[in-house]
Amino acid sequence: MSKKELKALRRPFIQELFRNNKFNLAMTVAAAFLGAVAELVISWLIKEVADLISGECPYGFGTLLVIAGGGFALYGLGWILDRTFLSEFSAKAMKQYREYVFDRLMEKGIQAFSGENSSLYLSALSSDVNTIEVDFIGRLQSTIQVGIAFVGALGLMLWCSPFLTLIAIGFSLLPIIVSVILGNKAAAAEKNVSDQKERYTGMLKDALTGFSVIKSFKAEKSIAGLHDHSNGAVAEASKKRTKVNVLVSYSSGIAGAILQFGVFFVAAALALSGRGITAGTAIVFVQLLNYVLGPIQAFPTFFAGMMSAFGLIDKLAGALSKNVPDEGRQIPPRLTEGISVKNLAFAYEEGKPVLRDVDMELRAGGCYALVGGSGSGKSTILNLLMASSKNYRGEILYDGHELKTVSAGSLYDLVSMIQQNVFVFNSTIRDNITMFSEFPEEEIDRAVRLSGLKKLIDEKGADYLCGENGSGLSGGERQRISIARALLRKTPVLFVDEATASLDAQTSFEVLDAILNLDGYTRVIVTHDLDESILRRCTGLFALRNGEVSEQGTFGELMDRKGYFYSLFTVSQG
Repeated sequence: MSKKELKALRRPFIQELFRNNKFNLAMTVAAAFLGAVAELVISWLIKEVADLISGECPYGFGTLLVIAGGGFALYGLGWILDRTFLSEFSAKAMKQYREYVFDRLMEKGIQAFSGENSSLYLSALSSDVNTIEVDFIGRLQSTIQVGIAFVGALGLMLWCSPFLTLIAIGFSLLPIIVSVILGNKAAAAEKNVSDQKERYTGMLKDALTGFSVIKSFKAEKSIAGLHDHSNGAVAEASKKRTKVNVLVSYSSGIAGAILQFGVFFVAAALALSGRGITAGTAIVFVQLLNYVLGPIQAFPTFFAGMMSAFGLIDKLAGALSKNVPDEGRQIPPRLTEGISVKNLAFAYEEGKPVLRDVDMELRAGGCYALVGGSGSGKSTILNLLMASSKNYRGEILYDGHELKTVSAGSLYDLVSMIQQNVFVFNSTIRDNITMFSEFPEEEIDRAVRLSGLKKLIDEKGADYLCGENGSGLSGGERQRISIARALLRKTPVLFVDEATASLDAQTSFEVLDAILNLDGYTRVIVTHDLDESILRRCTGLFALRNGEVSEQGTFGELMDRKGYFYSLFTVSQG
């Protein structure tokens, strides 16, 4: 991706930091300006007091005291503005940034994370956000202040001695060069830390998600080894970053010391030679050089922080730009004819086809089952029907509308899916059914009744907290919540992908029975459970083998043929 494209992707993220936040920023800049002016007034006073002692100051002692009082008043006013608006600016900037990132994340396609690393987003909304807040937003106001002080100090130096100012500018080239060179190194080191933290977050996520597998296979030591390796990589990246930051700090300090000593040495030589430089001028130059040095010393840190923040934003913006459904045309949220699949072919990797010339006719209002061995392509078909990818050959038609041309939002108004792994939020049963939206009570009651959840709610109540990922519920209860969600949405098409794979036989039968009892819905069920009483109630069966439809027909028709399905069913009953 070109730099121009990266900047275009980054721009809205940066804008979000300042959206509706310009007044707070303006007040923090005003505070910075007042603080810088106060510092310059004090510096000028030091010169005048030094010249007053040597008899070269045109002002009286009382006048200087009044001016000093004004300088300290500016300090106080700047402090009040800073205290009032700086925290507001920073908090609002990061709040808006997080909300924007999350909103963009919610725009991604339904199957986005099947091919993406979610740890990138976890890192982006945690440690990366902290880096942006501390290294960019947190240093913005102080950098503005030292920038204002730099301009003011340069003006005051020119007023005191243009020649000595030129000498100071010449000496300033060294710390500027150091800043530019080391700033890029610091940015690269910060990005490396972010990358290692992202990998560490992914490793932790895997370990916690697969905790039961780790314990059952006694793999604690092996996983601990993986953790230690990932943790060590984070520590090593952090160590390198610290070394670079120390190098930046010390190199900037040495370059600044050379600047101060060099200018003071020249000023002293000019004063001793009687070339119009007073002792007060020599002293004020040393004082003002602090404000010249300020931006030079602060710039590498701020520049490194800004480049690090931009690097993190670029990485996130690039990821968020992928797997976003293209806008297509709207179609009615109803199915009157059916779904036609014609010559469908698909491959996750080039040269490794998963589906080959699949043809299926799914009439509206019917119930169809996809059966076959593991890896035969059943779930892939459902995912493609849910627009997980447009990289397929052939046609998928909803009432004659090619799926590639249909908008994602329009499709989701038409279709719902019940999957094997049901996610249940740590909230009430009611919230998990309604997905935190408002519905009429009679519609909720209908969904509860048809999904078989009434007994659970009668026992535990609709306000029962389900626990993290539904830990307070059984597998069957979680599946019933998933069915109730789909019923409440009232989408006319319902896909069921191995929804009963982890359930016992009785619960599996009850869940599938509840789905089959849903009149008026077009249902497509992927199931490993070849229960005759369930399959006989289906409008049609599709037996898949090696990515192809080997046979199709009703249960009775396929059993009479004594072909592939007959073999599958017979083996399953043994």
